[in-house]
Amino acid sequence: MHRSGDDRTVDRTVDRTDDLTDDLTDGRTTVGTPALSCTGLTKSFGGRVALDKVSFAIAPGECYGLLGPNGAGKTTTISIACGLLRPDAGVVNVCGEPITDGRGSSMAARGNIGYVPQDVALYPELSAVENLKFFGRLYGLGGRHLAARVTDAVETVGLSDRANDKVGTYSGGMKRRANIAAALLHEPRVLILDEPTVGVDPQSRHAILEMVDRRRSEGLAVLYTTHYMEEAARVCQRIGIIDAGKLVVEDTPRGLTSRLGGSDRIRVTGEGDLVALASACADLPGVGASVVVDGGVALTADDGRQLIPLVVSVAAKAGVSLSSAEVIEPDLEDVFLALTGKELRD
Repeated sequence: MHRSGDDRTVDRTVDRTDDLTDDLTDGRTTVGTPALSCTGLTKSFGGRVALDKVSFAIAPGECYGLLGPNGAGKTTTISIACGLLRPDAGVVNVCGEPITDGRGSSMAARGNIGYVPQDVALYPELSAVENLKFFGRLYGLGGRHLAARVTDAVETVGLSDRANDKVGTYSGGMKRRANIAAALLHEPRVLILDEPTVGVDPQSRHAILEMVDRRRSEGLAVLYTTHYMEEAARVCQRIGIIDAGKLVVEDTPRGLTSRLGGSDRIRVTGEGDLVALASACADLPGVGASVVVDGGVALTADDGRQLIPLVVSVAAKAGVSLSSAEVIEPDLEDVFLALTGKELRD
């Protein structure tokens, strides 16, 4: 991983897919071929660069979180990793085999991937079992083996008691769990989950996260995108932050938060010229980032409590009437804000 200067700056990009033999996941050493490796992925649409030399690798038994604001390049990365989109440059390998070759997509490599898109891709008039049998036959499964895989898949996602009900009668969370069951049906070695918990109920969210962690511990490699930082901290051994098509940084969750050096996050709300307030706060001593968010200003700073009086003072000069001020301990949201100047949902 490249590192230069202040770890908070955004002008560093990660450009590596090492052999995964050095403390990839919380001090754990992993030997062998990565389950998924992306090297130098570059993609443009017209004059817009969607990906700029993005590189990362995921070991068997590792969950890798790919985080970024909307439009950062996550979907493009996933589409290339699945073989659904060809890069302008770069290589994707799945279990050591390229996802594309001179003739097009490699079916052997793609067969090792289970992909769960944001939108549910199931037939609502069919039951979960009927959906899984249909997709299983597309994977080339049949007979007793297919029946066993369907049973295992619905058990894995906690839908055994509703497996014979029409998917159209399911809640949003149950539909997403059934979607995951379809992706696990053929026993892939890499599972790609694109924001699997958006809009689901707490019970389904818990079930999905528990499933991800359990299957990962059994050796499945997982690429996980989410807008929920607490999810990433819970299930991911490493996290890559992508912004404007570049992989800005990757590290363990603990390693990322340590990059702020114990910085606090300050959030003030009020009425007036918030842009002027954010600009003035950026010049205060010890401030690492200052942006306008949700009717207020968010800052990162070395000592939030000592900085509050200065923020109140510059707010008065900027003509902003403050209504609240809060100091928050550093977490992954702080890292994201400091590195990209944006909140994750921006």
